[in-house]
Amino acid sequence: MGRLGTANQSPYGGQDFRSSRGFPGYFYVDGVKTIDPSCPAENATSSGSCLFDYGPFGYIAPASERVGAISQFEYRFDNGITGFLEMAVQHNSSVAAGAPTPLDEDAGLTVPGNHPNNPFGQDIEIGRYRTVDAGARQWDIESDTLRFVAGLKGEINDWSWETAVQKGRSKSLQTGDRSQGWVRTDFLQQEIDAGNYNPFGGTYNDPAVVDRITTSLVRQGESHMTSFDANISGEAFNFGDDVVMMAAGIEYREEDVTDTPDDQFQRGLIFGTESVSAAAERDQYAAYVEFSIPLAENLELQLAGRYDDYSDFGTTTNPKVALRWAPSDEITVRGSWAQGFRAPSLAQVGLGPSQESQFFIDNYRCDATGKDCDPLDYNIEFAGNPDLEAEESESWNVGFIWAPTTDFGLSIDVWSITQDNKIDEQEFGPIYNSECNNQNSTVCVRLPPSGTDSLGTIQKIFSTFENVSSQEVSGVDISANYNHSLDELGLLKFNLEWAYQDKFEKDGRDYTGEYGYPEHRWIFSTNWEIGQFNTNMNISYVGEFEDTPDIDFDGNLDFDSNTSRTVDSQVLVDLQTSYRITESAKVSLGVNNLFDEEPPFAIGDGDSDLYGYASGVHNPRGRYIYTKVSFSF
Repeated sequence: MGRLGTANQSPYGGQDFRSSRGFPGYFYVDGVKTIDPSCPAENATSSGSCLFDYGPFGYIAPASERVGAISQFEYRFDNGITGFLEMAVQHNSSVAAGAPTPLDEDAGLTVPGNHPNNPFGQDIEIGRYRTVDAGARQWDIESDTLRFVAGLKGEINDWSWETAVQKGRSKSLQTGDRSQGWVRTDFLQQEIDAGNYNPFGGTYNDPAVVDRITTSLVRQGESHMTSFDANISGEAFNFGDDVVMMAAGIEYREEDVTDTPDDQFQRGLIFGTESVSAAAERDQYAAYVEFSIPLAENLELQLAGRYDDYSDFGTTTNPKVALRWAPSDEITVRGSWAQGFRAPSLAQVGLGPSQESQFFIDNYRCDATGKDCDPLDYNIEFAGNPDLEAEESESWNVGFIWAPTTDFGLSIDVWSITQDNKIDEQEFGPIYNSECNNQNSTVCVRLPPSGTDSLGTIQKIFSTFENVSSQEVSGVDISANYNHSLDELGLLKFNLEWAYQDKFEKDGRDYTGEYGYPEHRWIFSTNWEIGQFNTNMNISYVGEFEDTPDIDFDGNLDFDSNTSRTVDSQVLVDLQTSYRITESAKVSLGVNNLFDEEPPFAIGDGDSDLYGYASGVHNPRGRYIYTKVSFSF
């Protein structure tokens, strides 16, 4: 199975991220947590859970199919005006898979004392359990996107103008039938009450019974976008012996998005995939202007400004200043400063609740009761935040270009971006620290404590997006290119793009070099053109970074104190060659990850990276061979 196919990474030097929603599971007998007697010893924890390895059920690279087409038309009228049309359609199909349905205390399931398989001989509550006999859950996903653009463009004296209207629509449909593992809790309770379904001992129940506890589901999403824009550019006025160029435009955009899950979700009958209806909409107006002002023969100043009016976030005006100096044909120096504004996305504002898991040790309960002292998976219910404020930013860039010949060029850019009110997901640690030591918290919700316990088991923790106080990112980008003629053997092109991240500071903490934030990345590419053949080789590098950001699994990042392990760097090689059959047809053959490199091992953060690699940085896909045929008309 390999380390990418299991949630138990301990044999490879990592952590055991198996789920506490087991098969068999655990129960509450007279309010006391009681593990199923049939739980194998290697799956039992000291806190009374029976672990389940969900790793083999997920898709690291799910099957998908994409079919699309785009058409562009232009027509020149007798008066010199050109009309243009663009139509694009895209159909995608894919699957999403998950482990069999996980059930916990929220499901409210019970087993009567007269159940023929009840080993306790009295009414009990089901704590955590998984309907493995119903099979893994799977969504079949279909999406269709349509985009239409129509516009006019032309010239008036020394001015060029263009105006266009755009209409877009996207629909998605997710379906799951009863053979794909979707269990309804009320159906399950009925079969348990009737003595037909046996939740004990990791039993695979009769297929006819399993069929009666499953259901079919439909989830639909739809978004619409309508926009209009108009712009004009040309010579504004004379400035000494030179001419000031100007560009200006206006924009209008309206968009809406809806997500409509199956009614069975909204009635709380489906577990493991929380979902409710969500909807959001927005209108936006904008106007902008930009001037290019020649201050001297080789010195150019750019002044720009943009005004935006959002229906839900008010108005904002943001300037930009840029300077370009070319003391010679070989050397150019450039610099810029700008302010920016970004309203929260519709998803960040209107996202309906979704369920995810976080692995951590409930230290508050462990210290108070001696229970739940192992890392376990707890429910996090994540939703959008309608109270978000817009992000504001300030950025600057200073760059240098040296191009001594047409075949060689080198550029260096130093840049910095500071964002206030940066939108990010709430960090789990601060939520736990501030809320989970309170039995009555409405954010960290606990089950009622048993006996003399002061804190019950965590039932659910609510999380959302938030505006962090500030985020500052800075770095250096270097680019170099070189072309070399091989005469009758064609042309060789070399290119290097290197990025160094000097700072990634958020709320006073610098993440640079920490988990998920490598300091160095580069891509080296080689291209060989000869006749109708074109061959590319890309070598990409991602630098090393620290591992185990939460080594003690208490929910708090240990960047400052933990340097126990480093995630290795990675180099990948991609190769592609193509042949142009005709002016309008080309065939390509390529290999991504030529040497079939696995992602470097990472213990992870107890949240999303549970398969032994940093999913936000590295790609788990192995060697991938593909062919492609493209046509243009």
